[in-house]
Amino acid sequence: METIQVTIDEALLAEVQQTVIALHMTPADFMRVALQRALEQREIIAKEIRDADGYAKHPQQLGEIEEWESEQDWED
Repeated sequence: METIQVTIDEALLAEVQQTVIALHMTPADFMRVALQRALEQREIIAKEIRDADGYAKHPQQLGEIEEWESEQDWED
């Protein structure tokens, strides 16, 4: 097993500390679970990053989707 060091901001650290206490876990166990779940979700995470990058490079233009508004069906 390897030991790693991670630098995180204080707000995130405080949230992690509160969570590990509430879940009765050690910080190492919590990080292990978080990393395992992130790896399980890596394809979704990659698509989210790709989409966010695409929208940042090509933001939606005003009126761009108006033609699709009639296709919406909210089934009231």
